[in-house]
Amino acid sequence: MRRTLLAEATLGDGRRLQVVTALPEDAEMLARVIVEAFSSRPSVDPPPPALSETPQAVEAALAGGFGVLALVEDEPAGVVIVSIDGDLAGIHRVSVRPEYQQHGVASVMLAVVLEALSLRSIRRVELVARAEFPQVVAWWARQGFTEHGREGTSLTLGQMLPVSVEAPTADDTRALGRRLAGLLRRGDLIIASGDLGAGKTTLTQGLGEGLDVAGAVISPTFVLSRVHRARSGGPDLVHVDAYRLGSAAELDDLDLDASTEDSVTLVEWGTGIAEGLADERLEIDIRRGLDPADETRWIFLNPIGERWRGVRDELEAL
Repeated sequence: MRRTLLAEATLGDGRRLQVVTALPEDAEMLARVIVEAFSSRPSVDPPPPALSETPQAVEAALAGGFGVLALVEDEPAGVVIVSIDGDLAGIHRVSVRPEYQQHGVASVMLAVVLEALSLRSIRRVELVARAEFPQVVAWWARQGFTEHGREGTSLTLGQMLPVSVEAPTADDTRALGRRLAGLLRRGDLIIASGDLGAGKTTLTQGLGEGLDVAGAVISPTFVLSRVHRARSGGPDLVHVDAYRLGSAAELDDLDLDASTEDSVTLVEWGTGIAEGLADERLEIDIRRGLDPADETRWIFLNPIGERWRGVRDELEAL
């Protein structure tokens, strides 16, 4: 069997990140990555079962669900294992080797997993996290997971899966942006991700049309951010391109806090960088097939926080 490329991105330091399907023959490598990642955490009692992960257990887990493998410059960097039970999925063994942490690898893997589950008509996903690792629990909270149960120090966290929308043409992508604009209000944050040419700017152009803002909406790659003033009393649109930014600290240097409360802020290439701007946000990931002649995009809308979970029905109606 051959691995399937699921996503490709560039890390802030310029290295290439690829997320591919994990195969049964990868089980030994996956087990090593899991053990190495969990060994870098502080010691707790009892120790996490992941510290004694085996290739046999990984292979059995893949047979009952699926897994993804993150490669940085073709070197194994991270793993996620997924189980499926009816319309409920479980996320397990989210692992990033120490030298690849703090680069957004886990965020990209998670986005790929959630999208794959959404396309399988899975509605909800859960995981178990240890309360002794508050930074890990806080990371999951930033990804939109909330606590739904507790047994001792084990917390059950869960969320609904992204809403998936098919856009056969660029015009359909732009039209979706116009419809989405009708749900937006001042202070909203949107993080848009996707490969080069996937349609992030096309979607933003639709948003700009729907918000009735001034100026041509083009990718602000070289100026990093551009403000489009509203012409009819609605919120301004702050359009940010984080492609050349290597960290959230560099994003802070743009001083976006001065405008986010009164504007709609959309950050392209913001996964792993812009989440700190707001606990409540809409994450949009745009995927297209490998055939360049096929313009069809799958657009995944992931509502984070009460503000966006409260309009999930409206998102599904889009």
